[in-house]
Amino acid sequence: MDVRAPDADIAPEAGVSTGFLARRVGVSPTTLRSWDRRYGLGPATRPAGHHRRWTPRDVAMVVEMCRLTAAGIPPAEAARAAREHAGEHSAHATLTPPPPPAGGGALAVPAASSRASASRSGSGLPLGNVRQECRGLARAAVRLDSVAVQELLTASLRVHGLVLTWEEILSPALQAVGRKWQSAGDRYVEVEHLLSWHVSATIRHVYVSAALTRRVSPSSPVVLACLPQEQHTLALEALNAALAQRGVATLMLGSAVPVEALLAAVQRVGPSAVVLWSQSAATASTPLAQHVAETRWGVRGARTRSRVLLCGPGWRRTQHPGLLRPGGLLEALSMLDTPGP
Repeated sequence: MDVRAPDADIAPEAGVSTGFLARRVGVSPTTLRSWDRRYGLGPATRPAGHHRRWTPRDVAMVVEMCRLTAAGIPPAEAARAAREHAGEHSAHATLTPPPPPAGGGALAVPAASSRASASRSGSGLPLGNVRQECRGLARAAVRLDSVAVQELLTASLRVHGLVLTWEEILSPALQAVGRKWQSAGDRYVEVEHLLSWHVSATIRHVYVSAALTRRVSPSSPVVLACLPQEQHTLALEALNAALAQRGVATLMLGSAVPVEALLAAVQRVGPSAVVLWSQSAATASTPLAQHVAETRWGVRGARTRSRVLLCGPGWRRTQHPGLLRPGGLLEALSMLDTPGP
């Protein structure tokens, strides 16, 4: 979506159609009609016998509504603010949105967003009881608003830090998109790809920044790897970046690591711990994890083993003797901060 550049074809006195406006701001015509019916965010004038037309003032009101809901503001509250904004807007406004508030950025996290909300997300995703930032991120992703997605990610990291942002904002949004994708067939694939790409790019930026500015511990690194056939890496990327922020050396192997490559890496670098990610039961392999845990490395006479952490929903909640099973990013960090036996 691009609502930042005026459209040269718009005649201020004529206005634009509902379909045109819907395409420009990235919401459906049904959503615009719903906002009109529920919150009064409709065209100020409705010529009798003609399709309704949205004047620049009406457009500015809708753009402000999109901006506020993307930032996590509940729709009813956003609508009130959008109407007030439209009342202050010039009659010659275009499709250019208002400048961001001083010191906040275009999509600054609202003060009330620290509270979880059980209201409807407005995104069509099964989010449940989550933070407003999560709802705003979901709305922006469903609208395929890449600019808003990136601004929300950046603002959340700045305000909350990586760990809380991952556990309470990014992870719930990604899980909701995944569930919607599974239940809606081919729909929402583009939403999942957009959101995943921005999350990955943002987390990798955190990792690079931390790796370049933090003194890395001289101790053995932590190896992070997805099991063979496992392609989901975002949670591992988040853990990798969080460890870098703490000055912990890591070796990120990424997705679908072959068995031979994983074992070779363990024997070559002698890691303090090995984190194995499995998103589904189809990729989890307890025998492989146990084999990694039993792999010894080091000089003869002083050979040792690595701790193994089983991360991801694919491992279920069954017992894995001798293997660690963290419940999330924060617990994994706590386990890795604790010296091994």
